[in-house]
Amino acid sequence: MFSHSSVGIDLGTANIVVYNELRGIMFNEPAVIVLDAKTKEVYTIGTPAKQMYGKTPTTLTAIKPLKDGVVADFDNTVKLLQAILERVTKITHVPIRKTAASINVPAGATIVERNIIRDAVLATGIKVVTIVEAPVATAIGAGLPINEPVSNMIVNIGAGITEISIVSYRGILANLSIRSAGDTLDEEIIQYFREKHHLLIGNLTAEKIKKELGFAPLPHVLKTMEVGGRSLLNGLPALTLVTSTEIQPLFTDALNKIVKAIHVMVEQSPAELSGDIMDQGIILTGGGSLLNGFKEWLTNQVDFPVILDPNPLESTAIGTGRIHFYSQRNFSGDLELTTPRLNLPFFS
Repeated sequence: MFSHSSVGIDLGTANIVVYNELRGIMFNEPAVIVLDAKTKEVYTIGTPAKQMYGKTPTTLTAIKPLKDGVVADFDNTVKLLQAILERVTKITHVPIRKTAASINVPAGATIVERNIIRDAVLATGIKVVTIVEAPVATAIGAGLPINEPVSNMIVNIGAGITEISIVSYRGILANLSIRSAGDTLDEEIIQYFREKHHLLIGNLTAEKIKKELGFAPLPHVLKTMEVGGRSLLNGLPALTLVTSTEIQPLFTDALNKIVKAIHVMVEQSPAELSGDIMDQGIILTGGGSLLNGFKEWLTNQVDFPVILDPNPLESTAIGTGRIHFYSQRNFSGDLELTTPRLNLPFFS
């Protein structure tokens, strides 16, 4: 009954994923909401809302209420979560007020940010909320042995931030966050088209280019794509042909920052942790880890194995939904860390 009425929510910048242990993934769609401009009532959410982003008429407003894994717009986050949970409870047949939720936050989130996330979930009508740090949830979802005194490094490349964490025995030993992530690559593409092609493109187009033409700095088979946007020279619609070799250099700086952060994490960790990392390797997860050739390129940049999470888009949600099996407090409060944490800098 407990599993039937509990959900794990991965509140990502790009996507929100909801997991129930008996039913699996019940929601995995973009974190976008479209509202009626006058009444502020919900028009649509998720995939349809993302398709409308940047294309809505004056009667509708498309909003992304989350940024860097935390709440940027409280009221609209509540509306988005409310709409998602209404869909979920139709599947579970358990009312929202009787549903227990665990929700993850970035390890670097402040107490204020964590409380805002908790309050947003409580505002939907849910009565019991457990906050868990995302690296711990990811480790559980990826099947890592977090109940054993073995250290595992997790590199989670999301949309807003990349989190590099060392997890051991149900706790985070060290964590480092950088703002080089999926959205960073999109911004580089948008800026490049503005400067080199005098073409204004939107976020959806940039994301499509990244997925189809984006490659880590490795040799690859040439790919081409016709891109449409608005000409900055005459304001009219325009098309241009772009190649993958043209896009590839745009990502070098952002990817090098991720490698630098990994090196800093290893260098500042105790020798015992470094030994575990050498043996266990890096677990690569998050949507950004799916960049073409990134795993192979990262393997060449570090001196230990790189393992791609078999389910990088959903592992964090799965781990969040299973967290009550690992928490000594069993949904009566936040999952407590059992180990001290290293103080590492925040890289920008």
